[in-house]
Amino acid sequence: MSTTLTLEIPDHIYRPLLKKADKCGKTLDQILIEWMGDVVKDELDDPLLKMAGVFSSDIEDISSNHDFYIGQELRNVHE
Repeated sequence: MSTTLTLEIPDHIYRPLLKKADKCGKTLDQILIEWMGDVVKDELDDPLLKMAGVFSSDIEDISSNHDFYIGQELRNVHE
């Protein structure tokens, strides 16, 4: 499944993007999808998110800050 996204890109950004895509032998769509994929890669590939909802907790932002909470616990273990 895919979704169509319409972007209004200023010319000073659009022209270099077209050059980059041409230089890579790709379409502008392909370049932008790759870059956007890189931005969300960590969220898509995060193995800890598979455990979301398995445990009960009063913490409400665990999905967006789980790395912070893991870091806190690791620091507590090593102190």
